[in-house]
Amino acid sequence: MTGAQNRVAVVTGGASGIGAATCRELAERGHKVGVLDIDGEAARRVTAELESGGAAALGVEVDVTDRAAVEAAFAEVRMVLGPIAVLVTSAGKASFCRFTEITVESWLRIVDINLHGTFHCCQVALPDMIEAGWGRIVTISSSSAQRGSPRMAHYAASKGAVITLTKSLASEYASHGITVNSVPPSSIDTPMSRQSQAEGKLGSPEQLAKLIPMGHMGSPEDIAAAVGFLCSEEAGFITGQVLGVNGGAVM
Repeated sequence: MTGAQNRVAVVTGGASGIGAATCRELAERGHKVGVLDIDGEAARRVTAELESGGAAALGVEVDVTDRAAVEAAFAEVRMVLGPIAVLVTSAGKASFCRFTEITVESWLRIVDINLHGTFHCCQVALPDMIEAGWGRIVTISSSSAQRGSPRMAHYAASKGAVITLTKSLASEYASHGITVNSVPPSSIDTPMSRQSQAEGKLGSPEQLAKLIPMGHMGSPEDIAAAVGFLCSEEAGFITGQVLGVNGGAVM
């Protein structure tokens, strides 16, 4: 693998699905990986897996909506692994509800996790990247942010804001050697999507596959591969972009 090795990468929501696959991808690319997740036990399991493969890793339990906890988690990563050069904000939460039935509490909770959590992590990580004159940030948004989604107005709105935040940071920090891009997954087979399918809130894998030109759902590894590239030296002239990984689905 070409490009810089042994930099420190932090992945939020790193204990499962797209986040865990991204941790593995970045470890395979030679990075030290901070696995951050609200499920501390699961984060430690992923960490142990990475370490068994020869990678340096650290699992930290953190709620990305808690600014003090985010600052403490990133400080722990710095102390154990070193300054943060790569950030992937994969922590997120989906919710299904008719717009007129969305409670204020539910709206605020979804926005707090998906948007404010991304804000906290980016703001805490950026000083390390500015000092180094090099950095990579990849936000995980959603195809719902691009096309809108019925019964998911709060989720789509929060992820749409993530895309706008991504483009704003890309413009503001490009002169510091920092790239900021977003990957909006669509129809990816993750634990979160399986749970939604089991609850009857999403179509079955077979139903979803019919909507995808490639004829099947994507995997977390498909997203992780795109993220890994965007975090590489080779992607140094790509910033402010939204890279759809969706099997050809029309947004």
